[in-house]
Amino acid sequence: MATSLTTLGLELPTDPRWTDIASMQIGDILIDHAYCEQKAASSCISLIVHYPAKALLVETLTPIVAEEWGHFQRVLKELKKRNIPLGRQRKDEYVNQLMQLITKGDTNKMFLDRLLICGLIEARSCERFKLLSENLEDESLQKFYRELMISEAGHYRTFLELAETYEPAEKVRARWKELLHAEAGIMHSLSPRGDRIH
Repeated sequence: MATSLTTLGLELPTDPRWTDIASMQIGDILIDHAYCEQKAASSCISLIVHYPAKALLVETLTPIVAEEWGHFQRVLKELKKRNIPLGRQRKDEYVNQLMQLITKGDTNKMFLDRLLICGLIEARSCERFKLLSENLEDESLQKFYRELMISEAGHYRTFLELAETYEPAEKVRARWKELLHAEAGIMHSLSPRGDRIH
């Protein structure tokens, strides 16, 4: 499966320095990755809890919760193989800044933004996993990140498809374009860190 910025819609590629820094701090990357998977599962649960009347959303996101939690367990195994304790969750400035973009005071716009930002995080994770799968020296981790890259790409599409189920496609695409532009600005403002997935 070919995955690129074009297929993901992202406007700004990851700074090339990130991959080199990350490969030298793979333990920190795995710890941060574990929490990213946990937060992805939690985000889906939150959407289900807040919008239980949206039957398609509940039906679609329930298996993703299980899948993301399965990824969390897989990352824990990678940590265990390397005798690395999970440690504490780190502040995720990237996600925190994205969350500030959610429209307040309008229920429909807030719902749309929550779906699209989930999709955006999955798209950026997919791009990062692709870089790790292509550049890490550890062949088992290359395979691991390639498998997760494919999964994240599927999740990214799922969130956009859900958004277009509940809102007009033109409205979704216009807001998606705005969020892509804002995400590029966030990426540009953050220095590359080898201890963070984002």
